[in-house]
Amino acid sequence: METGFDVERIRKDFPALSRELPGGRPLVYLDSANSSQKPTQVIETMREHFTTHYANVGRAMHVLGAESTEAYEGARDKVAAFVGAPSRDEIVFTKNASEALNLVAYAFGNPAGDDPRFRIGPGDEVVISEMEHHSNIVPWQLLAQRTGVTLRWFSVTDEGRLDLSNLDELVTERTKIVSIAHQSNVLGTVNPVDRVVARAREVGALTMLDASQSVPHRPVDVTELGVDFLAFTGHKAVGPSGIGVLWARGELLEAMPPFLGGGEMIEAVWMDHSTYAPAPHKFEAGTPPIVEAIGLGAALDYLSAVGLDAVAQHERELTGYALEALREIEGLRVIGPENLDERGGVVSFTLEGIHPHDVGQILDDNFGVAVRVGHHCARPLHLRFGIPATTRASFYLYNTPAEIDALVRGLHHVRKVFA
Repeated sequence: METGFDVERIRKDFPALSRELPGGRPLVYLDSANSSQKPTQVIETMREHFTTHYANVGRAMHVLGAESTEAYEGARDKVAAFVGAPSRDEIVFTKNASEALNLVAYAFGNPAGDDPRFRIGPGDEVVISEMEHHSNIVPWQLLAQRTGVTLRWFSVTDEGRLDLSNLDELVTERTKIVSIAHQSNVLGTVNPVDRVVARAREVGALTMLDASQSVPHRPVDVTELGVDFLAFTGHKAVGPSGIGVLWARGELLEAMPPFLGGGEMIEAVWMDHSTYAPAPHKFEAGTPPIVEAIGLGAALDYLSAVGLDAVAQHERELTGYALEALREIEGLRVIGPENLDERGGVVSFTLEGIHPHDVGQILDDNFGVAVRVGHHCARPLHLRFGIPATTRASFYLYNTPAEIDALVRGLHHVRKVFA
C-alpha cells in the first residue's frame, strides 16, 4: 500500500512511537480515538513556557504575566482560525469536551438565564442519538431530570448509520436543541450534519456537535457546518489533556448564564450580587489550564503544517486497507460501515466466541499492539447491536500499513489461542 504521505518523517516527531516494549517489541499504537500521542513540538512548547514564561494570566502586572497572557490568548486565536470561528471571543476554553457539553446543557432551564431559546421545561424536547458518547448523553439526562424536558434520540441502522427516516417526526417545534456526534467514536460514521441542521432551523431548534473525533482528523469549519455549538478536546488532537474547547455563536454565549463562578469571570462583585465579564471569560472561572491551552495551540499549529486534507486522505487509505485486511479473519464482525463512504479512521469489531478484553490483552502482551476494548463510553450503542463490548483500532497521521499488518497477525494469533 502506497499512501503518498511521508508518515516516516512524521513518526520521528512523536517520541513515544520509538519506544521498545518489554521483550523487545515495538509499540504499535492504534488507540488515538482514545488519546493521541504528542509530537516534540508540543512537548517543547509546554516545557519552554513552564520553565521561562509561566505566570497567571489576566492578573499580574509584570513581564511574566504579560507573556503568559499573550501566549494563552494567542492560543485562543489559533483555535478560532483552526475551526473557522468568526470571532476569537466565541472560543471558550474548558478542561475537556465533556465540560463543554455540560456547559451548554446547564444553560437550558437555568433560572439565571432569561433568553427564550434556553427556557425549557415539560413539553419541550431535546434530541440526541443512539451512537453518542456518554458525554453527550448524561448531561441531557440530567437536564431532563432537572426540568422535565423529554429526551428523544435518533436510532442507528444495522450498517451503523444515523437513521434519519423519521427526522421530521423527531425534530419538531417542541425541540429546543439537537446534539449529536460529528463522527462516532465507535462506528467511525461521519454524520450528515447538513440534513439535521436544515431541519432544526426549520423548527427553530439549536444544534450542537460533539466534534472530538472529527476536528483532529479533517478540516472542520463551524460557519460552513451551520451549527450553533461545537465541542472538541485537545488530547485527541496531538495536544495535552486537561484542555477542551467550546465554540458557540457569540450572541448565544452572551445570552447564556455563567457555568462556574469565581475569579476572572466577573465584571464587578458586591456582597449581594455580581455582574459578569463578557464571553468568553464569563465561562472561564478561576486560573485556567494555561500551559495546556498553549500546548493545544502548538498542536493545532502542527496539524495545520501537515495539512488536515492530507491527514484525512492518509487515514482514509489506512482505513480502507484495514477493512480489507480484517475480512481475512474468520469470525470477525465489523460493527459499523464496512465501506469508506462518510467514514473516519475508527474500526470496531468483535471476534466470535472471544471476549474483547482477551483480544486486547493478547495483542498487547504478544505483539505490542495497543487497542481499546470495552464499550468506549458508548454503552447504549453496544446494547443496540446486542453486544457487551468491542475491540477498537483507531488510526491517525502517524500510523502505517505495517502496523495494520501487525494487528492482523495478532488477531490470527488470538484465533489460534482460543481454537
